[in-house]
Amino acid sequence: MGKRSSSSASKDWAQIYAVYGVDQWQTLLFLLFHAVLFSLLSLLFLLYFDPICGYLEASLSSPGGARYAAGFAGAVTAISAVCLFFAAGNFLYSAVPLHQEMAQRMVNAVSDWSAVRNALDLGCGRGLLLNAVATQLKKTGSSGRVVGLAPGKGAALATLRTAKMEGVQEYVTCREGDVRSLPFPDNYFDVVTSAVFVHTVGKEHGHRTVEAAAERMRVVGELVRVLKPGGVGVVWDLLHVPEYVRKLQELRMEDIRVSERVTAFMVGSHVVSFRKPSQAVAGPGEVRLDWRC
Repeated sequence: MGKRSSSSASKDWAQIYAVYGVDQWQTLLFLLFHAVLFSLLSLLFLLYFDPICGYLEASLSSPGGARYAAGFAGAVTAISAVCLFFAAGNFLYSAVPLHQEMAQRMVNAVSDWSAVRNALDLGCGRGLLLNAVATQLKKTGSSGRVVGLAPGKGAALATLRTAKMEGVQEYVTCREGDVRSLPFPDNYFDVVTSAVFVHTVGKEHGHRTVEAAAERMRVVGELVRVLKPGGVGVVWDLLHVPEYVRKLQELRMEDIRVSERVTAFMVGSHVVSFRKPSQAVAGPGEVRLDWRC
């Protein structure tokens, strides 16, 4: 097995959580609350099984049926509690430790960071991947900078605080903007990254709707547009990676690679990396001048 990165080895989970916290903590509390609730219910079924059977017998007029119904309900609540605790644990693990590990994998997908002058992290959140990129730039002695694009208001300040805590604030810039219409010129970035973000675009339409898929493809098109010819894109996301791969193939990206499946937030996820051709060939004898979706 390979060696752990120095940044990962020097920190334990508590330190990572202290810096980045947990996004969508309401979801974690929801899972934990219901896990405890179902645990208490299953305990009640265990402690008061005979009284519950007696109550059900009055309704079902069948002792055997009452015991079966009570046992079945108790088993379901116990299994539900276990599943909810597992979901909460996976959510907590995915939010930071797995995110940290995947960020390092994404950084390693770029072969030469010393040549990178401008990088973009799309949907930077609290800055875990953003700071991993900045740390790599710092380690290689690059004069490059990484821009974190935060879609929500007020998110940029929180992200810059984590960069300062990681000691990479001089390598990081953060700004707010619409990911469906990136506020950057064509062919600007050497590297573009994004972690568990693109699938959230268009969610107001419903994840499986045509409208949501169109919004996600628009983001992929924008990602390609701002990438320099010869530049590298690396995206880790949930559920919709096959869509991204098809779109990247349509846009004639090169060296498209998809990682093995990684379970994150209780669903499948993959990392897809690609390279933008030095010349934007769309077909025999044709050159695509506009990389927009």
